[in-house]
Amino acid sequence: MFLHIGGDVVIPIKNVIAIMDIDTTTISKDTKEFLKIAEEEGFIESISEDLPKSFIITETDKKSKIYLSPISSVTLQKRSSFISEIANV
Repeated sequence: MFLHIGGDVVIPIKNVIAIMDIDTTTISKDTKEFLKIAEEEGFIESISEDLPKSFIITETDKKSKIYLSPISSVTLQKRSSFISEIANV
């Protein structure tokens, strides 16, 4: 199953490690530093030019990638739960 995270981007749910809210998590100095280093090393991909509301940490073939999404973390979580419920039917 796949999760639509904004724009034209869909990712396999099995690759999602975490869905984080930007406003609440970037209060922490450690999270800011994590995102800064990830950006410097080229692991971050911005999905749209809109301000990001969440970031999604993924891993594919032992390679990490972080997506900045204009969709809220709550909405993304609801979408992923809905997809999981459909898969169990």
